Amino acid sequence: MKFIARGLNSNRRWFMKKALAAAGATGVGARLLADSPKLSKGDAALLRFAAAAEILESDLWIQYNELGGIQDKEAPGGSGNPTYTAKLENLDSDFPQYIHDNTDDEITHFTFLNAYLMSNGAAPANLDQFRTLPGSTATGSSRNPRLTNLMQLTLDTSWWTRYRSSANNPDLDPNFVFPQAVPGLAKGQFTAIPRTDADLTPDAHIQAIANTAGFHMPTIEQGGSSLYPSMAQRATSAEVLRILISIGPTETMHFQTWSDKAGNAPPLTDPTNGLVFPDLNSPPFGGETFQTNLIMPEPCPFLSRSLPVCSIIRPTETKGVAMGVVKFLTAMGLFIGQPSTFFELLQDLAAEADAAKRPGPD
Repeated sequence: MKFIARGLNSNRRWFMKKALAAAGATGVGARLLADSPKLSKGDAALLRFAAAAEILESDLWIQYNELGGIQDKEAPGGSGNPTYTAKLENLDSDFPQYIHDNTDDEITHFTFLNAYLMSNGAAPANLDQFRTLPGSTATGSSRNPRLTNLMQLTLDTSWWTRYRSSANNPDLDPNFVFPQAVPGLAKGQFTAIPRTDADLTPDAHIQAIANTAGFHMPTIEQGGSSLYPSMAQRATSAEVLRILISIGPTETMHFQTWSDKAGNAPPLTDPTNGLVFPDLNSPPFGGETFQTNLIMPEPCPFLSRSLPVCSIIRPTETKGVAMGVVKFLTAMGLFIGQPSTFFELLQDLAAEADAAKRPGPD
């Protein structure tokens, strides 16, 4: 943990000023500093890992917003890319507004979590030293350095069939392989944003990029849907539990919104790389496993097959959940270009969060 402390403490004063300004240092922030009890080591680790995850989410959503969302004081940075935005709107005419609102949500999540940590005397999450990756240089991008890489993604889209399965739950069936919605996305590296203006043509290519974004967004948000209830099971403080179960459902709202929009991705083949987006309502897909308007979680086995099926978030197994998130995001290619020290930091944060434990038997 020495590496984390050194990285966090070097910018602690800056983060304190920024986070308490967001909380209102003369109001809520000052009261928390004066009145709140200290956090347990485990509860602080849970919130710090959640804050780090939200910082990473904010970084990728800001990139989406700069090119395909609405730019304003809530989510500033870019100027928009009309061609990319138009292709996103083929999935839903409200896509730019949804991107903007998702971006704003994630920024408020990490800002609140860091402010709460510091108000209780705990170190915040800080990844600023790793904000060095080059991003898109296409029209609309701020060209700011990034934490995340949206241009070499390998996507696991098995969440699509996992949430439509009435027979299997990854918590009960860890070895069951759920089919991919877009198998091609799991077999290469694909960009979800135009890398340069050269990506704006041909037409099917930029639509494929927008389709990739359409599937990447729910892929990210389903991870958050599981992370928060999984970590909540390890919280010892009622207030920390309240934080986790209050933020978590917003991630699920995001997931359901984006899973609905992904179903509208136009079937096509990218002429530049052969990536296929299938018609999920037609053979060899089709049926309830792939049907695009089935966006409510199908009831599935929960806790024990001796109990009736239940519609739930899945998975919610708590053992190793934070490390699982790190592995999931890394395998996605989101951190291609980051140094080894970045991965060491994430693994340390995850290990501390996974070590948090409620008193008594699990």
